[in-house]
Amino acid sequence: MSDFRNRTAVVTGGASGIGFALIEAFLEAGGNAVIADIEDAALDRALAALLEKGYPAERVIGVRTDVRKVEDLEDLAKQTVETFGAVHVLCNNAGVETGGSFGQIPAAAWQWVMDVNFFGVLNGCRVFLPYLEQQDSAHIVNTASVAAFASGTATMIPYCASKMAILGMSESLEIELRARNSPVSLSVLAPGPVKTNMTNAERNRPSDVPAAEEEARKSEIARLAKVTEEKGMEPSEVARQVLESIEQKNFFILTHPEMALQGVRTRLNWMETGKAPEPRTAGT
Repeated sequence: MSDFRNRTAVVTGGASGIGFALIEAFLEAGGNAVIADIEDAALDRALAALLEKGYPAERVIGVRTDVRKVEDLEDLAKQTVETFGAVHVLCNNAGVETGGSFGQIPAAAWQWVMDVNFFGVLNGCRVFLPYLEQQDSAHIVNTASVAAFASGTATMIPYCASKMAILGMSESLEIELRARNSPVSLSVLAPGPVKTNMTNAERNRPSDVPAAEEEARKSEIARLAKVTEEKGMEPSEVARQVLESIEQKNFFILTHPEMALQGVRTRLNWMETGKAPEPRTAGT
């Protein structure tokens, strides 16, 4: 896909962070954009901000969407097609994070992280793929994380597991799409530190998911927030890389390639020697 003009992109988790930057990038490139997000207030703020920047109201809509629910994604697809006639790009970007030491993570926390991060991506692919395959050229971007390659971050086991699941599913789906000459291409976005609200992801946790209160957990989140603030990439740069990768049909979108490659090297050494890497304690 070399031209985004008059093409329609749907972005889940689109009201903030990387998602909002993607929405802006698609609009700037001349496309239509659909903001899907679970937060009503964030949706309203995002739409207002876009209008203030001068983007035409007729080229962007917001749809409240809980990616855990297939019916919400079916409604999202329906509203997209009814408004813009077609869908050409799907960015499965919504994500959450909570955790702690393994024995202290409740089942509800695991369920929430996997439902949003993995099943939200899976649901998006299942619902939207038939619409995308109606086009001459279309694209899916599934947001994983550098954690899909570099496991072992203290107190973040559910997050790492969900992102690795996205990678495995996406690699297999891309191979199948190429085998049957589908017009749909697929990319996996694997960000490292980016200036987003991910370290505050628990703001959207369901009422049955308790807050993670272990001191080690709080220490780790504080460390990650500091790293993000000091060294994080701007979401707009991530969005630029995504659009470029869609144009070039690149599968991997690595915002911090050395972090991802080092994760792979560590795993290869683990496989070859049988010796697990040295653990890093929370907050260090």
